[in-house]
Amino acid sequence: MMERLRDSRWVYILLSLLLAVIFWMYVRLEVDPEDTATIHNVPVELTGTNVLTGQNLTVSELSAETVDLRVSAPVSVINNLIRYQDDIYIPLDVSRLVEGENRLTYQPKWPENFNTSDVVLLNKDPGTITVTVGKLYTSTFNVDFRLEGQVAEGYQMGTPSIEPTTVTVSGSAEEVSQVAKVVAVLQNENLDERYTGDLPLTLLDSQGVPLTDLNVTLSSETAYVVVPVVVEKDVKLTVSFQNGGGATTDDITYDIDPKSITVSGEESDINNLTELSVGSIDLSKVVGTNTFTFPISLDPSLENVSGETDATVTVTVKSLDTKVFNVDNISVLQPANGYTAVAVTQEKQVTVRGKTEDLEAVDASQLRIVADLSDMTTTGQISVPVRVYLDTNRSVGVIGEYTIVVNISR
Repeated sequence: MMERLRDSRWVYILLSLLLAVIFWMYVRLEVDPEDTATIHNVPVELTGTNVLTGQNLTVSELSAETVDLRVSAPVSVINNLIRYQDDIYIPLDVSRLVEGENRLTYQPKWPENFNTSDVVLLNKDPGTITVTVGKLYTSTFNVDFRLEGQVAEGYQMGTPSIEPTTVTVSGSAEEVSQVAKVVAVLQNENLDERYTGDLPLTLLDSQGVPLTDLNVTLSSETAYVVVPVVVEKDVKLTVSFQNGGGATTDDITYDIDPKSITVSGEESDINNLTELSVGSIDLSKVVGTNTFTFPISLDPSLENVSGETDATVTVTVKSLDTKVFNVDNISVLQPANGYTAVAVTQEKQVTVRGKTEDLEAVDASQLRIVADLSDMTTTGQISVPVRVYLDTNRSVGVIGEYTIVVNISR
């Protein structure tokens, strides 16, 4: 009997709780009673600042950047206000303000398409906002680049390109004076390819610390940055040779200084670069040991990291003899347009190089000197370069450069 009574008591308790919940829900949904709530940290947003700028003025200080609003409304309305709190703000029109302190009253801007006829604004904290207007100051800064992170191993960051290169910071003298540098910051922990894109600009103080709460404006909030990322590679320098003067590459020794340079560039541009030719040497111009200097030229897409601009090639001809011949077989190819040329030089010594046994078989009659004056338009006795021909099939050749004297008349 007692157990039945005890069980019935718990049933009544549970039934009472259920009825209470149902009644509470009914009241909330059907009756929708009035309630109060405080909406905290509603942001203040300024309008009309461009008008101040046109008058060379700016807002230098706000007494409050957020406010608290105490409201009364039906519970359903309060719930919606809280849900859409991010859409509530305080508009302050500063277009008619004057230099100095201006105390303004304000009304909140409620969310769009939101029926606020049942909302009663009980209290605003603070009740007014003081807006201090001062002279507008400007200062121009170069835009620098900063990588927050690192370049991947085996890669190198090239020189960034930034547009715009400068920005103008405008605001009160007190705030603009805190700015020491403007940087475009790229955050990347393992940069291994070329970066292009817009980066936000960050203001730094003299210690390099970001200034995050300044009330200033920038002529551009972002900068378009191109950051080349390249790879480095050691590239061997080479030189080519033209056989001549009885010498081939088997008859010489040579040395290049430097032997290689370090080159950087895009991975696709540098992958197939294994060596770099600095130029070509005509062995007929090499007598004994000669030194030649060549500029080190690279494709514009590559960079010479080493910095050497010239390569020196030292060439020595070995194991070959020379023999001098007196050559009197001299001919002149006549100029055009009525000019006449006569060789004044009747005989010229010419040096031939080759192996001893081959030189012994050469005769002076196999050598001839030709002066090509077909383009000459000068009169008088002058020295002109000539070409020396050696008519033989032996492995010998003429070395050196030669001139003769001719007399040109018209």
